[in-house]
Amino acid sequence: MQRPDLYEPELNPVYAAMLEHYSVVADPARVRDPNRKGTVEHAIGHTQATALKGKRFETLEAQNEFLEHWETNWAAKRIHGSERQQVQAMFEAERPHLKALPLLGMQYFTQGVRTVCDDSCVRVDHSSYAARPAAIGSKVLVRIFDRRIEIRDLQGALLRTHAKAERPGSVVLPADERVFNPSRETRLILRQAKAIGEHASRLCELMFAAEGRVGQRKLWGIVGLTKRYPARCIDGACAQALAQGVYSYKHVQTLAERLFADAMVAMEEGANDGHDGGGDLVHADPLAQQHALIRQGDEYADLFTHAAMVSSAAVSRAMDEAQGGQGGQS
Repeated sequence: MQRPDLYEPELNPVYAAMLEHYSVVADPARVRDPNRKGTVEHAIGHTQATALKGKRFETLEAQNEFLEHWETNWAAKRIHGSERQQVQAMFEAERPHLKALPLLGMQYFTQGVRTVCDDSCVRVDHSSYAARPAAIGSKVLVRIFDRRIEIRDLQGALLRTHAKAERPGSVVLPADERVFNPSRETRLILRQAKAIGEHASRLCELMFAAEGRVGQRKLWGIVGLTKRYPARCIDGACAQALAQGVYSYKHVQTLAERLFADAMVAMEEGANDGHDGGGDLVHADPLAQQHALIRQGDEYADLFTHAAMVSSAAVSRAMDEAQGGQGGQS
C-alpha cells in the first residue's frame, strides 16, 4: 500500500493488479484494533512457528513439498483452537461458496509513466512501441512484463499490448501508423543537417522520407556527430553512405571516424615533411650572415665589455659595504 487510508487507500500497482486478477477486494483494517482485524494472517505465524521452526531447505520446491505433506497429514486434521472444529471440515463447509481460480496465475510486472514521443511511440528499454490511440505528448502507464508490454492510460484502461522486443533499438510500429509529416523537431534536425553540408542534408531527408518520424533518432545521431568530428568529415561520410546506398547512422559514424583518423595521419605526415629521420632540417634555409638588422661584431664586443665593467663595480661596492658593516659591529 503506497498511501494508507481507511476509506481511500492508494494501493501498490502490482498489488492492485493482483486483486483485479483474482477478483477479490482488499479490506483495510484499523491499526492496533485486533477486534476488527481478520484472523487469516494468523495462519502464517502458525505455519512458521510449527511446521517451519528450526528447519532449512535447499530449494523452494523442497519446502513446498514438505508443507504439502504437513498440511495434508497434520494441519488439515487438527481441531481449531477457537472454533473447536476440524480444519478440513470447516474448509469443506466453505468450499461451495468459493470461486474457481483463473487458469493463469498472476504475472508480475514493473510499471512506469512514459510520454508519447513525436513519432507516436513510447520508449521502453531503448526500444519503441506504438502508443495509439494515446495522443502525442500525453502521459501513459507502461507495464513491463517478462514477455509483453502493456500501454494504459492514467486511469488504467488498456490501450495497446505488444510482444516484448528481443533486442534494444527495435521499433514495434505498424507501417500504416508511421507519421511522415514533418514536425517542428523534424525541421530543427534538417536545419542542423543542412549546416553540416549538402550531403548530410540530403541523407537525412532521404532517411526521414523512408522511415518517418520514428527514424528521427538516427537523424539526431548524425547531427550529434559534430560534437566529436569536424563537419567536413561528417559530410564526407554522408557522401560515401549515399554512394553506397547505406542509410544508417552507425555506418555514417564508422565512416566519419575513419575519415577523421585519415585526416589526422595526413596532418602528422605533413608536419614531418620538413625533417629527416634524425630530426635535422632537410629543406631549411641557410643562416643569413648579412642583414640590415644584424649589427657588426665590434658593437657586440663593446656591449659585453661594458656589461662586465658594470658588474665588476657592483661586486666591489657590495664587498666594501659588507666590510664596513663588520667593522661597525666590532
